[in-house]
Amino acid sequence: MLRVLYLVPNLADPAVGRRIGMLKTGGAEIAAAGFRRSGVAMPDLPVTHAIELGETFDARFAQRIMAVVGAAMSIVRRLGHLAPPDVIVARNLEMLPLAGRLKAHWGGHVPIVYECLDIHRLLLRPDLIGQAMRGAERRWAQPASLLMTSSPAFISNHLGGLGPVPSLLVENKVPHSAERGSNPALGPADGGPVKIGWFGALRCRRSLDALASFSRAMSGRVQVILRGRPALNEFEDFHGFVEAEPFLRFEGAYRNPDDLASIYSDVHLAWAIDFFEAGKNSQWLLPNRIYEGSFHGAIPVTLAGTETAAFTERLGIGITVPDIEAGTLASALGELDAPRLHRLASAVLDQDPANFSFHDADCRQLVERLQQLGRATQPEQEAA
Repeated sequence: MLRVLYLVPNLADPAVGRRIGMLKTGGAEIAAAGFRRSGVAMPDLPVTHAIELGETFDARFAQRIMAVVGAAMSIVRRLGHLAPPDVIVARNLEMLPLAGRLKAHWGGHVPIVYECLDIHRLLLRPDLIGQAMRGAERRWAQPASLLMTSSPAFISNHLGGLGPVPSLLVENKVPHSAERGSNPALGPADGGPVKIGWFGALRCRRSLDALASFSRAMSGRVQVILRGRPALNEFEDFHGFVEAEPFLRFEGAYRNPDDLASIYSDVHLAWAIDFFEAGKNSQWLLPNRIYEGSFHGAIPVTLAGTETAAFTERLGIGITVPDIEAGTLASALGELDAPRLHRLASAVLDQDPANFSFHDADCRQLVERLQQLGRATQPEQEAA
């Protein structure tokens, strides 16, 4: 059985739980170590060991780096007693130096996988800070045997500059399940408003402003439902703003993947636009919501020129807008009648579910790829 040490910046991130579940389904045994976000309880993860390395805070990258520096001083003492794993997976940039310390402690033969799912804005700055961050990433990634990422645009626009390290694309697909959502447009016409769902990590102020203005302009013909985890530091007063908007509703957190079918079955359209790191990371990523919404029948709304739009256009689904100005949204979304909604929803439903979800075979394939890394280093172990 493949033994994986998973180093993560946020143990409570639902995506961490999904990746652990994927590795376990593929036949791996996982130990996890990482940081806990302030105010969030330590989750109950299905792992052999769950080791907390410290507390960090949302949107405070400098504090997170200092926490990593502190953890680097004690990482061998905290984890060195574990049996050497077959592979270390370092999720996001700040976990790489910790992986390097442990690799050296265990004799230098344990392969490292750099799992990069976001390109932090500091890495993309054109100034000396950006140069220093990119230099640190190249240095920390040097011992890596594999780059694992969720979007091909990350490889072509950034990760390819890290050198001749092979890459593996593992998209943010949802676990396949028998239960799939059903778009309300495919049911009996009820004459109600068109519902737009914006679910997941809510961190884009421009999207919130645009959806508020658009829904107000539609005078009730469009309703926006928000669910998930708002990044409160990105908004002046998220809850107060939403409560003051007549056609916006925030309905709190949800369980992923348990609640996906029900929440997406409540909306016609899935908002898949994000300007959080406009022009770079937000242009390159393929977000969870594009897979979650499409698997459960929601019609994706994407922004032209992004990797997300390219994904939906290849499949021939969804609505792509050139911008999110009020007039543009009114033209693209404000006049959707029942027949057009039915056609758009049918196009999503007709897709191969494998475009949006992974099966047990995909999990086994991922674990086998990681096992190959261990086999590649076996001669080094024997020589040592």
